[in-house]
Amino acid sequence: MLAAVLQDFNQLELKDVEIPVPKTGEVVVRIKSCGFCATDYKAIKGIRRNVSFPLIPGHEPAGIVHSIGPGVRHVKVGDEVICQPSGFCGACSYCKAGDTHYCEYAFTTGGDGPEEVWAGAFAEYMKTVESCLFHKPKSISFDAAALTEPLSGAWKGLIKHSEMEVGDDVVIIGVGGIGLLCMMVARAAGAGKLIAIDPSSYARNNSLQLGATHAIDPLRGDPVSAVYDIIPKGPDIVVESAGPIDAVKLMTKLRRRGTKWNIFGITTDETFELEGGLTHFLEGRMDASFGTNPSAMQKSIRLMENRLVNPESIISHRFKLEDIHEAIEVMGHSERNKVMIHP
Repeated sequence: MLAAVLQDFNQLELKDVEIPVPKTGEVVVRIKSCGFCATDYKAIKGIRRNVSFPLIPGHEPAGIVHSIGPGVRHVKVGDEVICQPSGFCGACSYCKAGDTHYCEYAFTTGGDGPEEVWAGAFAEYMKTVESCLFHKPKSISFDAAALTEPLSGAWKGLIKHSEMEVGDDVVIIGVGGIGLLCMMVARAAGAGKLIAIDPSSYARNNSLQLGATHAIDPLRGDPVSAVYDIIPKGPDIVVESAGPIDAVKLMTKLRRRGTKWNIFGITTDETFELEGGLTHFLEGRMDASFGTNPSAMQKSIRLMENRLVNPESIISHRFKLEDIHEAIEVMGHSERNKVMIHP
């Protein structure tokens, strides 16, 4: 099969490798579509250093079951499936509590986080375990299905952790791919004012087309004053989905009494400060969210199946696997949104 193999930082090679063979409980999926996540890009470019070589990246796939190993009972050859990248044991205390993304024996297919990393989906075929597969509804395209994992992360952060309620005024800082998914979940959940903050005019325009009520450029004037001009009493929820530490610092300035704020986008080891007394008397609640779990994946599938959220609307570019180096170039540009790879 054809696969994109990362041999070292900035050294991604298209190679012919063996199609994986499933063992007990394992399934090999013929990949139809895979999202190109920013974490994949950071691994390829050496921005993210927790990488073991060689690596086949790609952790947002959907496809068709190609072969199954002994003991597989819930999928069969030919089934259309969605793949969760984070594998879990199902037996440790975290798994039994439903927090499978904390699993003590976790692995990931093509992504990062756990020490154990399996080959990912920038390839024609990928091996995973049965428990990481979900049946794809016929009404959902493969491109939309491949974005189940990032959509599920948006749902988990905003609805499960920050407990957004109907009518809440929500601010989303950073409306790239994941920020737009957070925004669309907020819109589907009945947000009142829905404010996007992003320095990119391209991103702001996308947010307005996909449901934001307002869009603010943080480089023009004071974004805190701009938010409070729109919501005089301040936001109910602020989601940081940008990544840079300055976005986190802006989030802390937007708080009023009772504001819930979610550190969702930043993954780098940087610091920010909070004034203790003010934080005490504001009585807000800080949450964070990473990864996904089967419950969030199923919620994401239901959002798409019921046409409450269409993640395909955030796709800006599609590339064949053999053109992945062109996709890498596009990932480095500011005027792009979600990039998809089609093996």
